[in-house]
Amino acid sequence: MTSATSADRGGAGDASGDRLVAAGNEWRKGARVRWRSFVAVGDSFTEGMDDAYPDGTFRGWADLVATRLAAEAGPDFRYANLAIRGRLFPGVVAEQVPAAVAMKPDLISFAAGGNDVLRRTFDPDTLIARFDDVVRQLRSGGADVLLFRFADVMARLPGQRLVAPRVQLLNQAVGETAERHGAIMVDLYADDTFLNPMLWSTDRLHLSAAGHRRVAGQVLNALGVGCDEEWLMVPPHPAPSPWLAARAADLRWAGQHLAPWVKRRLTGRSSGDTVTAKRPLLGPIVD
Repeated sequence: MTSATSADRGGAGDASGDRLVAAGNEWRKGARVRWRSFVAVGDSFTEGMDDAYPDGTFRGWADLVATRLAAEAGPDFRYANLAIRGRLFPGVVAEQVPAAVAMKPDLISFAAGGNDVLRRTFDPDTLIARFDDVVRQLRSGGADVLLFRFADVMARLPGQRLVAPRVQLLNQAVGETAERHGAIMVDLYADDTFLNPMLWSTDRLHLSAAGHRRVAGQVLNALGVGCDEEWLMVPPHPAPSPWLAARAADLRWAGQHLAPWVKRRLTGRSSGDTVTAKRPLLGPIVD
């Protein structure tokens, strides 16, 4: 395993890559705030795909962060994870945001819009306008709010010319919204380590276990809590495959992952249609 470096890709980060936080978060450095409740809101990124527990359910960065915060806060700490794979931004806002606000937690994470940028019907102006309203709503009860600039996933996926500008627009809106509302921003886009395919699942869209650990580490550093150094370590970048082997891998990926995704789009289905939130209520972390 090797430690990663990060380059500034429009965000803010320190030279080591261990802390990638917007300038507006500087006041949190070294802070030892003891949040006693955390609600995670979003889609598959926050649900934890593809970082699986032995029983096949997903862990992911939010579970890792909650476990660390619980160790910091003690037995009274409570955690809920409302995220469901496949959810579009409007669904997250309608189904999860009111529930999260009603729980009155100390900390809320919000990450949505990643599925929307992949859709033909993506409307950036509407989404960005609603994003500001959502963060205002999440902050209205006094909770600290975590926001994310998404990592660059498009280098390994088709449609890069169409989707990459959409991701940049969304990430810009996240940064501006975080500054306006005093939210805590975790800038994954500024971290070139996420160009390493070892941080991604075989479907090329969801994070691997190593990817989720790195996200968790960056979140904890942004919160001023700190993390195990190994969470920020990543496997060496694999050597490039020969052309024929790479094309064969692309064909396997298209059959196993792209084709089912296209079929769901054509039939109006979602990977989360039969999925419920894994932690719908605030509750203690149980080992």
